[in-house]
Amino acid sequence: MGVWLQQGKSRWRTRLRGLLAAVLALACAPGLWAQRSKLKPPWNMYSPNTDVQVGKQNAQVLEKRLPLCNDPKVDAYLTKLGLKLASKLPTRGVQYPWEFHCVNSKEVNAFALPGGYVFVNRGTIEAADNEGQLAAVMAHELSHVALRHGTAQASKAQLMQGAAGIFGGIFGGSTGGALLTQGVALGAGSLLLRYSRSDETQADVLGTQVLYDTGYDPRAMTQFFEKLEAETKGKNPPQFLSDHPNPGNRIERVNEEIDKLGGVPPNAKRDSPEFEAIKREVMSLPVVKTPPASAGSAPPAPPSGNFVDYQGAAYALKVPENWKKYEDKESVAFAPEGGISQKGGLAYGMIVSVNQVQVDGSERALENATQALIQELAKANPGLKVTREPTRVQLNGQAGLSTYLSNDSPVGGEEIDWLVTVLQPQGLVSFLCVAPKAASQEYEKTFTAILESVRLKK
Repeated sequence: MGVWLQQGKSRWRTRLRGLLAAVLALACAPGLWAQRSKLKPPWNMYSPNTDVQVGKQNAQVLEKRLPLCNDPKVDAYLTKLGLKLASKLPTRGVQYPWEFHCVNSKEVNAFALPGGYVFVNRGTIEAADNEGQLAAVMAHELSHVALRHGTAQASKAQLMQGAAGIFGGIFGGSTGGALLTQGVALGAGSLLLRYSRSDETQADVLGTQVLYDTGYDPRAMTQFFEKLEAETKGKNPPQFLSDHPNPGNRIERVNEEIDKLGGVPPNAKRDSPEFEAIKREVMSLPVVKTPPASAGSAPPAPPSGNFVDYQGAAYALKVPENWKKYEDKESVAFAPEGGISQKGGLAYGMIVSVNQVQVDGSERALENATQALIQELAKANPGLKVTREPTRVQLNGQAGLSTYLSNDSPVGGEEIDWLVTVLQPQGLVSFLCVAPKAASQEYEKTFTAILESVRLKK
């Protein structure tokens, strides 16, 4: 009995020593017991399913408008890296489709639409010194998706406009209907990509956590921002810094989060042969000769005096022969080469849409539907305002409304938006004519010629 007890005590001592060693090992593991920041997504009236729907619709428009690299190797690399980062996001059980595209633009920029549709400019890959810096940019963008900042901003705009369902009877019933109907009208995702300073801070913090959890040096988050600021000091900032303004203490806050995580992980990853190979691949791609319109770029060629026919489901019209068409389900944009901004925003041209409406049968049905459309456009474009009240016009012999608006132009300054609407059996047909204020008189002649050529189908 005494021998048995002695052996039992020895076994328990061994087990205790093993348990203490395990506890000490866990306690010493960097970041495991660290108090990482807990982030609460902002209030959002939309469902995650709406994020995916809206993101997909905007992405489909952008894929037609943006000059994509169309390089399978580059897209496959971005997808592999993006999915690795996305696996560490707190998506709360939501399954996002996650798509990654390389844009053939030398401009340093990247953005992610709600639902996980990510666009990375080749300029960002070329500007990154290593894979860690590219991963930092992507982790920041993916964090906006996980925290649902895009539709949170849309929710805020909706709340400022009035009750959530105020336009349900006109635009199809669901609270996501407005975003799905007009979300891309004046620039795909314009409101969905306009983040607040607190949004930027949250994306920095969560992005830092994602870098840490995937084994990258989390300091890459601030290193890339510092690099861009240093290289562009005294010049116009790159689009990425314009779209992602410094919340005020970006570097300090990221460093604070790194300390909370337990410091830089041992053997932190900074680069990879795959990144270096893809960077060489990207740098060898041909450069797009005429980039989309952006602030400071030269205006596009004047509208041609020769017109070509276009046949829509509810109308037919003629447009300048040197304008391209960008078709979507319910709308089509006509624009000259260089008339579309980096993110798909129309700077020069016209958008024709057929909006599904429920006509109330009153004498003011056209006015009511037009007003609702303008309010929907204003949600995605906070700078939009009516400058001339709607007036009655005739379009192809039918009663219509003409409304003048102003908005912030994608090329800088102010733009003039001329909206002409008419009720048809298919819905409210709208013709939205867009041009910077300085070029508005020249373009109004072209817009007038297009509208005079319109033939409405019954």
